[in-house]
Amino acid sequence: MRERDLVRLTMALRAGGGLVRSIRLVREGHPHRTIAAAIERGLAIRVRRSWIALPDADPALLVAARAGVVLTCVTQAERLGLWVLDHSGMHVAAPPNAGRVDVPAGAHVHRARPLLPRAADALSDPIQNVLALVAVCQPFEAALAVWESALRAQRVDVLELQRLPIGSRAREILAAAQPFSDSGLESFVLPRLKWMRLRIIAQAWIAGRPVDFLIGERLVLQIDGGHHVGAQRESDVRHDAELALRGYHVIRVGYRQVVDDWVSVQDLLSRAVAQGLHLAA
Repeated sequence: MRERDLVRLTMALRAGGGLVRSIRLVREGHPHRTIAAAIERGLAIRVRRSWIALPDADPALLVAARAGVVLTCVTQAERLGLWVLDHSGMHVAAPPNAGRVDVPAGAHVHRARPLLPRAADALSDPIQNVLALVAVCQPFEAALAVWESALRAQRVDVLELQRLPIGSRAREILAAAQPFSDSGLESFVLPRLKWMRLRIIAQAWIAGRPVDFLIGERLVLQIDGGHHVGAQRESDVRHDAELALRGYHVIRVGYRQVVDDWVSVQDLLSRAVAQGLHLAA
């Protein structure tokens, strides 16, 4: 067995994301004997009969390959770098007529017919399928945050989504989506503030940088995520001081307040508006 053949094989596996169907490897010029030698030397592992993987392949992809499913919904959304609230349990998709699939305990198996056909060697869903499943799987606000994150990152096009048969719930989310939201938390806030019947501008540019929300003319709502520490926190404090000097009133809340204690946030805003802090002097 020539060493360069083994090197070529491992490079092909690496280029394929760490897992490649064996039939594809053979088709690309890697003989069965090379694959067998790589497995014998510990350079690769066989996953079921169909897949060959590197020993350090992504564990989530290994689960998908072993179970004959694809990663989807919030699991794949998080893998794509989108904002996801629900991090519990793996979400996978199986063919609608598939029998029992062997997935980890607590995993959610989606069986809906996909918008886009899944390739035979796919281990993760395309973004269009991901968003469609998120829309029906997650609560409205959590789903909206994922959709807005995808639009903000330009992972998908609005016009394409509008042309797809995405279902009524997904169309409702698409109609509400604001791709200029700076974070998933902001996706929660705007629908919750509509009852105030005030002008609300997301990402309004004031004093040299954007604020999360400008309510009325002078009330600023800032939402701190987990990254608001250290230098970021110091920058926020300086900007808050500049806003105050310009006559703005700043209410700054944290992640847990928005997600778990919205009543307290709403109370703060209601009291501020009742005092006229949203109005220019």
